[in-house]
Amino acid sequence: MYQSISFGDFCDAFRAYDRNENFTYEGKRILFDYLEGYEEDTGESIELDVIALCCEYSEDSIDNIIQNFSIDIEEDTTEEEKADIVEEYLSENTILVGKTEIDTFVYITF
Repeated sequence: MYQSISFGDFCDAFRAYDRNENFTYEGKRILFDYLEGYEEDTGESIELDVIALCCEYSEDSIDNIIQNFSIDIEEDTTEEEKADIVEEYLSENTILVGKTEIDTFVYITF
């Protein structure tokens, strides 16, 4: 038996499991909307398992993604170009869930 939850409930669950810092507020909104869309598209219900979500999904800054995945960036690359390179890298190597206004990306970890 599954219960529909609101975005507020989703955020409360992250706080309850002491995982509120794993995603920004906007990152949680992007993830919530993605998961709702997945449910609608597939007809499958998703269990809200905060720990599993934190293991399967990540939100990170452009520079951290570049460093963590050893993405080659030339010295004279602008911040906008870096964002485009990271977005392309994530799109090709995993599932990009979304990008926040503060230039972090939410993606499925691999």
